[in-house]
Amino acid sequence: MRKIHYSWIILCLMFFSIIVAGIIRSSAGVFVIPFENDFGWNRSTISFAFGLSLLIYGLSGPFMGALVQIIGLKKMILISMGTLMVGLFSSLFMTETWHLVIIWGILIGGGSSLFLTVLSPIIANRWFVKRRGLAVGVLTASTATGQLVLLPVIAYLVEKSSWRASIVLILILSIVTILLMIFFMKESPKSMGISPYGGESIHSSEPENNKIDRNPFRLAISVLFNAFSYKEFWLLAGSFFVCGLSTSGLIGTHFVSYCIGFGFAAVTAASMLSFMGIFDLVGTTLSGWLSDRFDNRWLLFWYYTLRGISLILLPIALFEGSFNLLLIFAVFYGLDWIATVPPTVNIARNIFGLEKSVIIYGWISAAHQIGAAVAAFGGGAIFERYDTYTSAFIGAGILCLFASLCVIVIRKQHGKTLIAK
Repeated sequence: MRKIHYSWIILCLMFFSIIVAGIIRSSAGVFVIPFENDFGWNRSTISFAFGLSLLIYGLSGPFMGALVQIIGLKKMILISMGTLMVGLFSSLFMTETWHLVIIWGILIGGGSSLFLTVLSPIIANRWFVKRRGLAVGVLTASTATGQLVLLPVIAYLVEKSSWRASIVLILILSIVTILLMIFFMKESPKSMGISPYGGESIHSSEPENNKIDRNPFRLAISVLFNAFSYKEFWLLAGSFFVCGLSTSGLIGTHFVSYCIGFGFAAVTAASMLSFMGIFDLVGTTLSGWLSDRFDNRWLLFWYYTLRGISLILLPIALFEGSFNLLLIFAVFYGLDWIATVPPTVNIARNIFGLEKSVIIYGWISAAHQIGAAVAAFGGGAIFERYDTYTSAFIGAGILCLFASLCVIVIRKQHGKTLIAK
């Protein structure tokens, strides 16, 4: 019997860890109304804290990528999951809005950053030579799997018991995750004396650590300034800004509340997000497979176009109060939720090189989270002003159509990477 390569075991471990980090982040949408009811906080204040979380985890991404190169992957995973555990435990005792901002804005934002930004390309680059696109697709899809399995459970606990019961459940999962990382996580194939999957030697995917700037801030900033002079960076970052705005920022934070405003039950709305997770698991994994085989620019073009159309049509489903139309939206949108990640990672790797692509992607991901933060806070502000989210969702759809035009003008191939090692 052929032995399973340890790269696939690492992939499974990371899949589970990203599920847990993802459900911690995405549970914010379920907690908006409970926090509003329990504490009397207005929705724009709650949206600000959740928007800050999105902003911090996005802006922290490139620095997390630099820190991994300096102090090690396993240590950073343990520190990040430990930070999430502290945030979850502290949530059980918060009573003031500034508690909410510190816990959900800063601790949970910073703790989730590694898992939800640069961990996927780090694992793909370090542990795989073949099937890198598939590895990124699988790990990216794991955030959707968290929604699939746990969001309805969290919504049910909130409805039948309390939001604190949901926090305890997620806290238990984070404890299990950190134990798995302690006992089974390995730093790299080289540390085990094996080659990465599909590699011909132990060193085939190792970065040249002796050449790395040991200051993580300086390293991340210097890579960013190098990237500034290339339009490809701006096109990828701009399209990813729209990606974040139209997914975790708007749908992840406000979709449940938007549905409730049209008479749908919270559990039904959360189940729709879960249903999106089912199809995103399929769509993003398939996107990873496709990104190894087809022009990544055209993949992104169709992903943004289809997402834009679905967001523009969503208000029609809600105004008609049609469960069937909402279900069709969940399927259509779910297939495309974060399918943009594998081709974006591949384009960044091809343009900027293996060694620097993780930090470059961290900055591109930061743009994603700036967009998410704008939508999370902006969606709440629009609701406060107009008592509806409709204009926010239609506006996001139009921006997605614009993003589809941005990605298609990226140059297809380069004789060598733009930023040399």
